Amino acid sequence: MAKIVISGSGVFTPSEAISNKELVKSFNQYTDLQNEKYAKEIASGEREPIAHSSEEFIFKASGIKNRYVMNKSGVLDPKIMHPILEKRSDGELSIQAEMSLKAAKTALEQAKLQPTDIDSIIVACSNFERSYPAISIEVQQALGINGFAFDMNVACSSATFAIQVANDMIKSGSAKKVLIISPEICSAHVEWRDRDCHFIFGDVCTALVLEEQNSAKSSEQYEIISTKCLTSFSNNIRNNSGFLRRTYKNGMEDQRDMQFMQNGRKVFKEVVPMVAKLILDHLSENNISANNLSRLWLHQANKSMNDMIGRKVLGREASAIEQPNILQEYANTSSAGSIITFSQYSNDLTSGDIGIICSFGAGYSAGNVIVKKI
Repeated sequence: MAKIVISGSGVFTPSEAISNKELVKSFNQYTDLQNEKYAKEIASGEREPIAHSSEEFIFKASGIKNRYVMNKSGVLDPKIMHPILEKRSDGELSIQAEMSLKAAKTALEQAKLQPTDIDSIIVACSNFERSYPAISIEVQQALGINGFAFDMNVACSSATFAIQVANDMIKSGSAKKVLIISPEICSAHVEWRDRDCHFIFGDVCTALVLEEQNSAKSSEQYEIISTKCLTSFSNNIRNNSGFLRRTYKNGMEDQRDMQFMQNGRKVFKEVVPMVAKLILDHLSENNISANNLSRLWLHQANKSMNDMIGRKVLGREASAIEQPNILQEYANTSSAGSIITFSQYSNDLTSGDIGIICSFGAGYSAGNVIVKKI
């Protein structure tokens, strides 16, 4: 059976960024306004005051220093606290399709392919700006691609699950060259008014090209040795917004559960061992020792989580080059995080080097991809 390779990757990074310093200033202004508004209730003990955030708290909790966003003015306005994006007409390219085209261009150039060489597109991400028509089909039309396209969502594991799907499609013959795109606008679904999570997310778009190795022309190719996915239901990361919301009593009000919610401590405690076991089991099934790993491209959600997963997998502390981290610059970009890391920290590998692309998140879901540099 022909080898399947990742022959191209691309990252689109928004032009606007928010530092921890800017974010803390905005959040604390919002906090002061809220505490002043409810001063009587706070004084009577009916309501708890909102605590200030700080740069030290954010970095210690996450390892994040910065995040890119599609709009920063709305996020930093203490009276708005969410991005402000222009509404587009049905005849205009959607914002997620626009991001997708930019990332796809870079991935296709690296793969030395034209858009018309692609016969399938998967747009895989945590949040879609609409249910239908599929963003992927819009991208397909914009690129002038024949074949088929579809969207898929497995939260932060969307990209790695899409790699498994694309790999299987190429093996079965239903597609020859697949473009996977993850346009994540996480800034629109995080709750910027919540101290526990206001710093977590950023925006980005990534793209990958998968194809058979015997026809690949790229100078950077990574054979997909094996893929393995795992899911286990949990409410510890959840978003209750959706099209049924308006059917509920008081469903259209601005309620906290319409945005990102998580029980961070439980997520850490439950997900770390689950992911470490997935990686180790997957390596064992393929007769690969953890000692032979050159790179761990992990989901970029929390530095402490990744550090512990690295220790469990390698049996020691992973070096910065073995387990690269882009959290400090990009923050958590959901499904795109491990792909950014792969795209930016893979060119130094030599032929035969083995690495793992791994993502994990809500669901719970976890996807693992073992690759080898050609």
